[in-house]
Amino acid sequence: MSTHHEPEHDHGVPAGHADSHPHDHGHGHTASLWSRLRHQAAHLVTPHSHEARDKVDSAMETSREGMRTLWLSLGILGLTTVVQAAVVALSGSVALLGDTIHNAADALTAVPLGIAFVLGRRAANRRYTYGYGRAEDLAGIAIVITIAASSALAAYTAVDRLFHPREITHLWAVAAAAAAGFVGNEWVARYRIRTGRRIGSAALVADGLHARTDGFTSLAVLIGAGGAAIGWRYADPVVGLLITLAILMVLRDAAREVYRRLMDSVDPALVDRAEHALRGVEGVRGVGQVRMRWIGHALRAETDIVVDPDLTVVQAHELAVAAEHALIHAVPRLTAATVHTDHLSHGADPHRALAHHGT
Repeated sequence: MSTHHEPEHDHGVPAGHADSHPHDHGHGHTASLWSRLRHQAAHLVTPHSHEARDKVDSAMETSREGMRTLWLSLGILGLTTVVQAAVVALSGSVALLGDTIHNAADALTAVPLGIAFVLGRRAANRRYTYGYGRAEDLAGIAIVITIAASSALAAYTAVDRLFHPREITHLWAVAAAAAAGFVGNEWVARYRIRTGRRIGSAALVADGLHARTDGFTSLAVLIGAGGAAIGWRYADPVVGLLITLAILMVLRDAAREVYRRLMDSVDPALVDRAEHALRGVEGVRGVGQVRMRWIGHALRAETDIVVDPDLTVVQAHELAVAAEHALIHAVPRLTAATVHTDHLSHGADPHRALAHHGT
């Protein structure tokens, strides 16, 4: 006999089911006094709620944190762009003009991410049964494309400057604006990457890496201005080419991050953590395959556990709930798990009807 457990906190608790859900920290026949005490101690250290309302609030909070990061980044980069544009008008620096365009483009990447975060707040429905979290992955693709375009523009500008050197006036202002661009972009990059990793948003991490590429471009303008100040006309284009290579390295990292998310890649350490948690649940005799995937900046899991063949349906279901509970506590950013129960070998294989489907 096997039973399939669907997490109640995704779409509400079915009628007649609330009383059987072990949120009172008792797991019926599957828990001893020691396991209940250990379970309650875990709640004191890491309090956690399994109600649907709290799941939504958690997702909303991470989205709000992402939106705060985007708005603050937009303000910093917008201010940097305005300052640089004023210096461009004063000095006529084409290099600084390119850097200003990069900063403006980086600020505008907040638009697809903002749309993705807003979409991600929408509830799941019968068409999008997992919700709209994947909008972040689409935003990540847009950001990678933007980074690629920025690297192409940087390369073109550097090559053009190499063959057509230009005189730059007001070098002190150009250097100051370039320094401001570098500091602003690096601050934004660190903030976006830190927040993205904390809330599990690959797109926001990629956007932070994009900001870092623009910081490199600003640094190239600064070094080029220094070279021009000592009379080396080719300083700016040569450094620009080197910075283009650095941008390509960042592009590789950002593309790999987004690609892995699109391919449902997860850190193998999380799988190990999940398996360890499942084996620690009293009554679980074995652990089958564990699958995880990111939906936006939240994790979902599917797993098989092996239980005693003489358990009742109610007991097997309680054990599945306990297994899901352990997973949610053990794996960061995990919001739901589907637990399938198999029993120890007892006669014919119950899955033989599925064998010809290659499952």
